Amino acid sequence: MENQKALSFLMPMFREWVPKRIQPWIYIAQVICIQFSCGVYLGAMEAVRGTTNLQLEELLMLLYAGLAGMAVWFPMLFRTKFRFTNQQLLIASAVVIAVCNFITMRTTNMAILLPVCFLAGVAKIQGTFECMSNIQLWMTPERDFGIFFPILHIVLLTAITGSAWLAAVVAFHLSWQMMHVLTIGTMAFVVLVQLLLCQPWCPMPQRMSLKGIDISTGLLISLLMLMISYILVYGDRLMWFFSPTLRWVFALSLILLAFILYRLKTVEQPYISLDIFKYKNVLAILLVTAVAELLLGAEHTLEEIYWTEVRGLEEHTKTALCLWSLPGVYAGVLITLYWLGHARWKVWKLFAIGFGCILVYSLWMYFYLDVNVPIEQYHLGLAFRGCAYAILAVSLMWSLHESVHDLQHFFMALFVFNVIHMYLAGASGYGLYTTLFKHFMADNMARYGDYLTLTNGVNLSTFNSPYLQIVPSGKELSTLSLSVMSVTLKQIFGQIIWVSGFMTFAFLLLDIPRVRTGIEKVPYWPVYGVKMLARLR
Repeated sequence: MENQKALSFLMPMFREWVPKRIQPWIYIAQVICIQFSCGVYLGAMEAVRGTTNLQLEELLMLLYAGLAGMAVWFPMLFRTKFRFTNQQLLIASAVVIAVCNFITMRTTNMAILLPVCFLAGVAKIQGTFECMSNIQLWMTPERDFGIFFPILHIVLLTAITGSAWLAAVVAFHLSWQMMHVLTIGTMAFVVLVQLLLCQPWCPMPQRMSLKGIDISTGLLISLLMLMISYILVYGDRLMWFFSPTLRWVFALSLILLAFILYRLKTVEQPYISLDIFKYKNVLAILLVTAVAELLLGAEHTLEEIYWTEVRGLEEHTKTALCLWSLPGVYAGVLITLYWLGHARWKVWKLFAIGFGCILVYSLWMYFYLDVNVPIEQYHLGLAFRGCAYAILAVSLMWSLHESVHDLQHFFMALFVFNVIHMYLAGASGYGLYTTLFKHFMADNMARYGDYLTLTNGVNLSTFNSPYLQIVPSGKELSTLSLSVMSVTLKQIFGQIIWVSGFMTFAFLLLDIPRVRTGIEKVPYWPVYGVKMLARLR
């Protein structure tokens, strides 16, 4: 049986002298190299800010530009695979990533860096898709997406955390530019593999034409995504719509959105077909994705504030601490692999487990947010966060595939899914949490600042807060600020606890057959009251 499976899986792009046993592993090595690449590395942001004139908001814009490039290219993956050879796609992806990394470490001009990071995102998703699609039958000969998606996310989620850690370590010991040099070296490895070990091969004897693709609408969608990210990233800094700049950007984005919708409805072959929203459960899946990503956005904003401002950790220490999310990621992948690939149970309870892990993570952070707590105490909480991310990312993507069966529509649906999953919800989470933090911080400083006087230090007789620490008068201001930050973070994590608890309870209810099948048949309250009165009589 194993020999039959081995014979059914072939990789004709390799030269004949390359051993067949190592061929899939060569492609795994390539996809890891491509996934570890980026235009701007999350773990090296502090080092970049320290040596250039780029601000945090500008670096976040570059990060979201790369994510926008990855998301917007999904509808093109299906066509490019059947238009170009495997060698052409991988060499082009590697060369584009290498050139983009060379440019990003040589200039700080945002007008150049934004399109460069966008192109790096396009090349990254193209190379990843080309590698993984060629070894899909090796992973699951039956093409079972309940097996393929969990294995795919092992690579993706490991690369997200691992690349941040590697960039921080390289920036700490050498310089942040050396991470880009390392990426250029790995891209040279990909090019050499394609030139020496592979030959041109395309799965379609008759190449699919690229004519008729509405590229202009795709570019407009990319521009709209960048405008939205500008509003969300700069919103807190520019006081949201009190800023004339943000009001103009918001108005132009609404006009651009209306024009894009008009194009999608009138063009014969639109870049994104609006028919994907007619498939069953697609809108519900997208809504659950948005809620999950908003809750998990605490990782990038609240944790960053706590590790940097309250605990004063260095970048390489923070990323090393976040590596503890990887055991949770692997546990979550194993759960989804067994749940969807082996047992084939319904996905409702799996969603509840994912949101339950967010609930445990937020409770853990809520109770352990204290400057006196050793950082080792956060390991288990971070593992639950990684487990939640893996379960929800895999199960939501699997649910989308189960809902959208047409292959071309599925890639279009993946575009919308990843706009929310990778891009829009993350940027919205940053804008939401920074605004909440600023509001609660100002309110708490106003409340607790009355206990501090410049002459007498802390007024012990009126001091009631269990969270604020009492210290000698020389350190009141700094300690008050750190303590109020901890209180503020606890308040925001408290909101996350309520929402994640509600989502967990809702999906546990939906898993009950009577609730799931009868939820739309509940009568109006007057009708229900008449029936109850009739029973009483």
